[in-house]
Amino acid sequence: MSSLRIGIDVGGTHTDAVAVDPLGRVVSSHKAATTPEVFDGIRAALAGVLAEVGPDEVGRVMLGTTHPVNAIIRRKDLARVGILRIAAPATLSIAPLAAWPAELADAVRGRVAIVRGGHEYDGTEINPLDTDAVRRFAEECRNRVDAIALTGVTSPANPEHEIHAARIVAEILGEGFPVTMGHEVGGLGLLERENSAILNGALTFVGRSIVAGLEQALDSHRLHAEIYVTQNDGTLLSAAEAMRRPILTIGSGPTNSMRGAAYLSGLSDAIVMDVGGTSADVGLLVDGFPRASALAVEIGGVRTNYRMPDLISIGLGGGTIVRTEPELAVGPDSVGYRLTEEARIFGGDTLTLSDVSVLADRARFGDPARAADVPLKVVDGALGWVDGRIQVLTDRIKAARVDMPLIAVGGAAHLIPDAIPGVSEVHRHEHASVANAIGAAIAEASGTIDRAYRFDDSSREECLDEARRAATEAAVRAGADPARVRITTVNEIPMAYVPGDCARVQVKAAGPLLDRWAPTTALPPSETS
Repeated sequence: MSSLRIGIDVGGTHTDAVAVDPLGRVVSSHKAATTPEVFDGIRAALAGVLAEVGPDEVGRVMLGTTHPVNAIIRRKDLARVGILRIAAPATLSIAPLAAWPAELADAVRGRVAIVRGGHEYDGTEINPLDTDAVRRFAEECRNRVDAIALTGVTSPANPEHEIHAARIVAEILGEGFPVTMGHEVGGLGLLERENSAILNGALTFVGRSIVAGLEQALDSHRLHAEIYVTQNDGTLLSAAEAMRRPILTIGSGPTNSMRGAAYLSGLSDAIVMDVGGTSADVGLLVDGFPRASALAVEIGGVRTNYRMPDLISIGLGGGTIVRTEPELAVGPDSVGYRLTEEARIFGGDTLTLSDVSVLADRARFGDPARAADVPLKVVDGALGWVDGRIQVLTDRIKAARVDMPLIAVGGAAHLIPDAIPGVSEVHRHEHASVANAIGAAIAEASGTIDRAYRFDDSSREECLDEARRAATEAAVRAGADPARVRITTVNEIPMAYVPGDCARVQVKAAGPLLDRWAPTTALPPSETS
């Protein structure tokens, strides 16, 4: 019976994989070095897990990957995008890509047009869609672009014009031509939603390569399972959706770690510190989910309106280099995935924080005798630097001056001391080093609604109930079990700058995948307004 899930997470230093059984127990785990060709590392991690479980026992594989964000940051493997804004004449003063980094804009810019159409915040039409202009745009894009991004004014409230324009594009360029509609990848905010749609189009090749590469890695182990990719809120996209909307997988790594930390510890409100080979990320769990950042998120220098985890990151990891001349200095550079080749305890010539941790008896791996000549004052000085940075991070991430528990995860969690001022207790788990892969393995399906509601026409409760139903239906369409979907977030933001009694309502629903197991220690739901 194919009852196991495999979770895989690709980090900068290591690629982790775990197999989890129907009771939520980790039955196999493996940590492999992340390789320049990422899928080589994935195959190695899978081989380690499958040495203990049979391929026929695995029903689903969940992947958390850095492919999309790396492609944007490096300006590599990006598609050229035709950009259509349905918003004339009101938005002609600001062109698409106006605030983008020049080199990124040049890499993705195809044909650009702004046509008449769009809707008000309450869904009423501003202008009829200029279908003739859409047809001309599509014809101009033929053989000149790899994908198209369509964005209409207030399309989350009424996506009719985006959908109509997409049909016209399909008629001219073919049903299989990649088209991104803004309401499917972003919330309210025209420019941010347009940016998200363009980035999604630019990641067309990357999304396909993620799924194709994972399928090849699974085939090499004769593993036939359903494929999912984790997205930035800690929930799942099917393989087909990951190819269609790869932008939603941006930032999934830290979220996976935090969800895995919550699951392993059983805590729903805590500080989570994930220390890897290159960097340390600290975030805050609120009701079992990462606290979202209140600030706009920039991806590769492009402003978007995604709700990403509120994280503080620094260059502190197991591979961080420690220098002793002319004076003691720690990082921020790291040996990364070459730790087992270059660290002193593995026979290398580079002193790292892993060497220091082993010499101080915080960790036990490698051969401490190979680094026995490191002076005690260097060990104490480097650990003092680490402990000081960790205390600052925990103080900065907390919302109030109260002691909170801290969950230590990541391959270099051994660097975190057992006692930290302002921390009530440091929680460690035997599988903490692969918490990110566990977070991927236990991930659920979700649905999100971000709309403006006018309370003049219906009562507030009726509008909120409608939003909850819409989010629940979206979660079910994504694969969640209808009987187990729960509302995890309700945010209501008054819109004082528009006429009438109006509010922006954001609702998220999540639930375990249909007809499969869910972790028995389910995290408590959250609902805030």
